Amino acid sequence: MPDQQVSQVVGVDVGGTFTDLVMLDQASGTVRLAKVASTLTNQAEGVMDALATAGADLAGVDLIVHGTTTTTNAVLERKLSRTGLITTQGFRDVLELGRRTRPQAYGMKGEFTPIIPRNLRLEVPERMDAAGQVITELNVDAVRAAAQNLLDQGCISVVVHFLHAYANPAHEIRAAEVIAEIWPNEHITMGHALLSESREFERGVTAAVNASVQPLLQRYIKRLQDKLHTGGYRNDLLVMNGNGGMVSAGRVAVEAAKTVMSGPASGVMAAAYTGKLAGFENLMTYDMGGTSTDVALIQNATPAVSNEIKIEYAMPIHVPMVDVRTVGAGGGSIARVNAAGLLDVGPQSAGADPGPICYGRGGMDPTISDANLLLGRLDPAKLNSVEGGVSVADISEIFAQQLGRPLGVDPVQAAAAVIRMANTKMAGAIRSVSVSLGHDPRDFALFAFGGAGPLHACALARELGVPRVLVPARPGITNALGCVVADLRHDFVRTLNTPLDALADGALGAAFAQQRQVGEALIAKENIRLHGVRCLYSVDMQFIGQTHLLRVPIDDPAISTADLRTRFEAAYFARFHVELAEIRANLVNVNCSVIGAREPLDLSTLLPPEERKANLPQAQTGTRRVFFANWHDTPVYWRDHLPDAAEITGPAIIEQLDTTILLEPGDVARMDTMGNLIITVEALT
Repeated sequence: MPDQQVSQVVGVDVGGTFTDLVMLDQASGTVRLAKVASTLTNQAEGVMDALATAGADLAGVDLIVHGTTTTTNAVLERKLSRTGLITTQGFRDVLELGRRTRPQAYGMKGEFTPIIPRNLRLEVPERMDAAGQVITELNVDAVRAAAQNLLDQGCISVVVHFLHAYANPAHEIRAAEVIAEIWPNEHITMGHALLSESREFERGVTAAVNASVQPLLQRYIKRLQDKLHTGGYRNDLLVMNGNGGMVSAGRVAVEAAKTVMSGPASGVMAAAYTGKLAGFENLMTYDMGGTSTDVALIQNATPAVSNEIKIEYAMPIHVPMVDVRTVGAGGGSIARVNAAGLLDVGPQSAGADPGPICYGRGGMDPTISDANLLLGRLDPAKLNSVEGGVSVADISEIFAQQLGRPLGVDPVQAAAAVIRMANTKMAGAIRSVSVSLGHDPRDFALFAFGGAGPLHACALARELGVPRVLVPARPGITNALGCVVADLRHDFVRTLNTPLDALADGALGAAFAQQRQVGEALIAKENIRLHGVRCLYSVDMQFIGQTHLLRVPIDDPAISTADLRTRFEAAYFARFHVELAEIRANLVNVNCSVIGAREPLDLSTLLPPEERKANLPQAQTGTRRVFFANWHDTPVYWRDHLPDAAEITGPAIIEQLDTTILLEPGDVARMDTMGNLIITVEALT
């Protein structure tokens, strides 16, 4: 494939409610889309359903890229493979002691269950110091006995996690060799191989997550590959990682922990790609689906990536991932009156089955989608409901009984309150990636996507003071589109932990060179046509005596220590507004990301040009009464029919296959040449 043009590319993303697919044919300029219900017990079935719905001829498809929630769901639901840990004598409780934090900030007690139970965490004699010098030789017989013990207890995976293995991995490597002699499969994770970084707790948890999801991911990927090959697909399957890049399916299970948050990451990558082409390189992304809302920050067309992500309490996964924050507010989030008599929305969700009341599948709890329906913002005839679905009057009565009467309001006011409450929660999530990190939302545009995102985007932008909203051509399948446009990417971290003034000449450049060489070798093995390869360099630094780290980007891998000190001090002052010139700087980690850039794709075909009408009235499908502060007769447009350079002033509703866009009174939407809608929020410009 590297020596030929890729024509048909498929991106498919599995969400908690729907599985989305986009297929671009670069040769013919055609686009096929599919949105089907996710099959959470076996996601492969949903993927195949989406391919069938899109009418994909697998024998003619050149590339399939897949974003999966297999590992994320397994971790959050604790549906994990039975995993054991072999560690340095005296350190079996590192995963449980953590950082001396508490599950609950207040109260006398709190419960926390480590990902590997204590009886499956075994110790063996061995010890390295922080410089990588051997203090106690590895007891090979003890390793063999511990491995057999774990097998006897039914373990499928095993972690080898030794103290200071980042400084000298020799004992971990030898232990893995011994274990492999009796272990019945390849699910052996060495902590240093996944994360060559200090901090025993974080490295251990990351390795434990990797080992416990590895069999699940490998089994799922094999099932999917078998189904694809049976259907006629003959090329490699690529899988999205949480860092916004992708890797071959043949390698993905080796570093399974890196696929955590792969779905949300793909949407952010699509936002960066689309925003740059549209002239908006600084974005706050807002992805509202059926179960949750994900937000992230993009600066200079580059998503923020962090290796400090926590999936839940005491579960840090210290591999680079797109910095996505999540709140439990989606279209299916349930609204209720709590014990204090106050309205609450989420995080409980009606999911895909039975779903919101308006789906007509048996759901009886009021949700955000139902509230939008009552307010006229959704068309009952176009919802994904079964025949003979629930009427608007029935939904109104449920809102009256469960929300209106306890709160002393009518059903419409209750529905409006549900929307305001949901918007408040989502605005808080957006502030967590902007204001709380020192960024002014007014300097960014809001990139709204997901099945429900464009329905709430203008109200959120007004609350946050964001003057522009960008709605891409296909908001509901943006995560799938991210799979199509994402690059290959491999991230590397190495701990040096050296005072900057004691760093040997050339040590930093040598570390970068070694990381770059390994990354380029891995990318060269991928059977993918590339546009080029580039590297991103950074270091993690601190002032001696501090515990927190600060990421410092570097343009030149051969940077001098004097320039590095200057950059670090500038970054520290920008973050904390404090100068500590008299304290020595410490270089902790060296980071390199090797990125294989894919061939650019033409996104202008996402909205077929031949379906556009000559003028705006021809694109209007009707009028509907919609509630804002009061009821308005609101024109409804079909997005695929909007003419070139269309301009619409709110109130208005713009419907399309995968979402509904709501313009509030005074908002103005203009369509650019790629079919994006650029919305100017009234009173903010």
